Amino acid sequence: MTDLEFSAFLVSRVCHDLVGPLGAVVNGLEVLEDERDAAMRADALKIVTSSAEQALARLQFMRIAFGAAGSAGAELDLGEVGRLVHGLISGGRTSIEWEPANVQWPKDWAKLLMNAILIAVDCMPRGGVVRVQTRAEAPGFTITATGTGVRVSEDVTRALRGEVLDHDARGVQPVLTFRLAKGVNAGLTITPREGFVEIVAG
Repeated sequence: MTDLEFSAFLVSRVCHDLVGPLGAVVNGLEVLEDERDAAMRADALKIVTSSAEQALARLQFMRIAFGAAGSAGAELDLGEVGRLVHGLISGGRTSIEWEPANVQWPKDWAKLLMNAILIAVDCMPRGGVVRVQTRAEAPGFTITATGTGVRVSEDVTRALRGEVLDHDARGVQPVLTFRLAKGVNAGLTITPREGFVEIVAG
């Protein structure tokens, strides 16, 4: 995969994740414009509000996880990272147990943590619980994903090993995770275990 293809796939992933909630906002606004029934208008307003909040949460998360997130050498507060993670998954079938302290981490380590959490969530098609633990003395983390039908696809496993695959917009995110892990020498591993998946770095 060339850098140009990688960039194009990553932009497509961002657009894919925003199309759903933004489309719901447009549909809700159309209902508000045409509907005169008070109850229907109230329901449409709820849809517009929740979908707009979801789109904003995704945008804020991806701006950090996929984007530049400040100047080179910048640090990120794990408290803010936790807020972004909670915003991303709130309202869905997945919940998060966030244990990290509010400490500053190097930017790329924080981005790696966020992307590893995304992979953990994707391992649970029916939802579940993601538990995030970090080391106190230096950057490093353990993420466990527990839920019904939890699994790791072969493509994700291979991408996290740095193997070259044919990717699409959805499959590019594990490639980004591998590149981030390699950049900080994180030694990232993902291991299916009895009833859950474990992701470890550092």
